[in-house]
Amino acid sequence: MRRTVALMLLALALILAVTPVVFAEEAAAEGGKAIDYYAMAVLGCGLAIGLAAFGTGIGQGIGLSRACEGVARNPGASGKITTTLIIGLAMIESLCIYALVVVLIVLFMNPFKV
Repeated sequence: MRRTVALMLLALALILAVTPVVFAEEAAAEGGKAIDYYAMAVLGCGLAIGLAAFGTGIGQGIGLSRACEGVARNPGASGKITTTLIIGLAMIESLCIYALVVVLIVLFMNPFKV
């Protein structure tokens, strides 16, 4: 199982490493046009915010499930657990908000604008 996962990750890394070379050859064949910055920015931004939302969603789900287990085991400590849970969820959500800010900056920045 580990060998298969390692092989798949290696293949993905190889594809990502070769992609710029393929696009460069294609742009050179079209008369030297540069790769469309905006199209690449949109793809990168979509991937980045998707991964950020996926990760924070998993983190929030795990935190909430552990908090529910803690309250079920010790109902007297529910106030402290709830307070800690809300602070933790805010910290986790802030990571997704930071990713959104970076995505919006990259999306609306155009270095080729004249």
